Formats: sequence, structure tokens, C-alpha cells
Amino acid sequence: MTEGQVAALLLWLVLLIFSLRGTLLRTLHDNPLYQHLCLGGAIALVPIWYLRAGLHEGLEIHFLGLTSLTLLLGWRLALLAPCLTLLILGYFGITDLADLGWQALIGIGLPVATSWLLFLASWAWLPRHLFVYLFVAAFLGGALSITVKMIASALWMGLDARYSWQVVGADYLSIWPLLLFPEALLNGMAMTLLAVYRPHWVNTFFDREYLGR
Repeated sequence: MTEGQVAALLLWLVLLIFSLRGTLLRTLHDNPLYQHLCLGGAIALVPIWYLRAGLHEGLEIHFLGLTSLTLLLGWRLALLAPCLTLLILGYFGITDLADLGWQALIGIGLPVATSWLLFLASWAWLPRHLFVYLFVAAFLGGALSITVKMIASALWMGLDARYSWQVVGADYLSIWPLLLFPEALLNGMAMTLLAVYRPHWVNTFFDREYLGR
């Protein structure tokens, strides 16, 4: 591993330690539902992240699904669960374990932060209505999270000089518009089903606030 890879991994571990404080770990230990949701979320991401396409190694594209996971579990557990997904993909050689730190920071940390901040903004500044929750926090959150992830990945590859900026722009960023609607639709549909059929699973959904009951 290079110095940059080691530094990224250490930074990610520090972020995890900061987010997974004792109270949350005790809650996770004492609540089987959260355990099942974390494990189930991590496993559900495996086929989504496995199905990827791209012209160059490291510039592959795939759907994220992290907006749904963030709204389902909250940002702290949404940082933890996908780590198992990355480890599974690394074990089978789909991703490079040496880049685990960078992949976690860019592919998990940034999308989760984007989704959570948009949810907080919608909660604070928009009417608390089911349509707002599904369209803004879930649908728009999915589109925004994959946008942030792809821009950050492009900058990482370009600054690392793995590929020229021309290659990054022509063969990677040019595909970005094609992913916006499918990613948004994936998260919007997932949260619609969860909010309707399993609202008690969703950490950020409150019947009294969004449905008036």
C-alpha cells in the first residue's frame, strides 16, 4: 500500500470510531432489528455494487443505494454497514483492497453525508409531508449522492495521475447524466415501499410528522 492509501484507510477508521460511539454500539448490540437491517443492507448492496461497467479500471460505474440505507439506518450505521460490502467485493477480487480507504471515503462517506445533509435540510426548511420525504430526501437525494461520488472519483483519479483529465471526462463523467434518474428512482422506490409497508424500520420516517397521525 502506498502512503496515500494508508492515510486514507486511517482517516476512514478515525471517522468510523468517531461515529460509532459507545451508546450506538450498545443500541446495536441490544437491538436485533438494527443488527438484521445492517447485515441485510450490506448484503443487499453486494449485487448492486457488483454490477458495474466501465472502460478503465477504477473508473467503473455502478448504482449506490446509499441514500436509502442512510434514511433507513441513520448516517452512523450507514457508514458501517457498507464496509462489509466492500470487504466482500474485495475478497472476491471485484475491488482492490489496497484502495479500501479511498473507496470508503469517496464511495461511502461522501454519498452518506450528502444524503443525510439533504434530509436534514428538507426536515428543517420544507413542509413535513410524505411527498417531500420521498421526492426530496429519497429521489433527489439519490441523484445528488451519485453526482457527488462521481465528481469526487473523477478528481481522485485525475489528481492521482492514473488517467488523463481527457480520459476521465470522456470515458467517465460523460456517463454521469445517464445514472441520475435510475439512481434516483432506485432510492425513491425503495423508500416508498419501506415507508408504506415497514415504516417502523425507517430511522428517519415519523408517521406523526409526515402523515399527520
